Amino acid sequence: MRRTRAVGFAVNTRDQHGWRLLYLAAGASSILFVLLLIAALVLDFLAPPPVHGGTATLEFIAGNKPNYVAEQVLWILPNVLPVLVFAALFVALTAFQKSLPLIALIFGALPWALLLAVPVSSRGSLNLIYLSDRFMAAGSDEERKAYATAAEAIIAENNTPAIAGALSALGILLMGLAMIRGSTTLFPRYLGWLGVGTGALGTVSEVLRHAFPEFYWGYGILLWVWFIAAGIALIRLSRLHDQHAGPGFKDFGP
Repeated sequence: MRRTRAVGFAVNTRDQHGWRLLYLAAGASSILFVLLLIAALVLDFLAPPPVHGGTATLEFIAGNKPNYVAEQVLWILPNVLPVLVFAALFVALTAFQKSLPLIALIFGALPWALLLAVPVSSRGSLNLIYLSDRFMAAGSDEERKAYATAAEAIIAENNTPAIAGALSALGILLMGLAMIRGSTTLFPRYLGWLGVGTGALGTVSEVLRHAFPEFYWGYGILLWVWFIAAGIALIRLSRLHDQHAGPGFKDFGP
């Protein structure tokens, strides 16, 4: 039994050595993802954009364009980073199991990638900048009304609960289960339980986002904690130098 475990660990750490750059990049991306969203939240706090009313939104953008553009970029552009994080977690966990990490990768990464193609961020949209410019340059009330109506359609999409968010939370839950069922030489068990809790709360919160917004705020904080914890774990995993390295983590969980 001891020999089997030793051989399995040797193969596993040898595999991890080949993916060192991926783990390092994904770990840094995971932490950067949270930092960029915090920066977007600060900009939102300094000049919160309207979330209702086409005319009010377009007028706000016209008077706060640099801040608004920066905020939307910070909300939308970082969505590519979780894709790298989920890919790295999948590669690491496939040393012990295949199916569950793959399912978690699909549910967890695909929604973030798809969000890049959606022109809304739940706090605005880059498309509204063009409408704002046209609204301010319009020469009649009829033209302004037309642009305000178009803005209302985008705002309505902004305030519609996204299925992609629920699927991403489900992916985090499944990735947490994969960590729990895997080996603590790769990821500490507390990270798996944190993923399960974050994913479960997130799935419910995304579905009931507008009915119970307090749950969504709680999920948002847990989500950031999970990404930071996952980022630190991936960076530490990248520092396993060879197949004779000892366990990378102490298990703080049950």
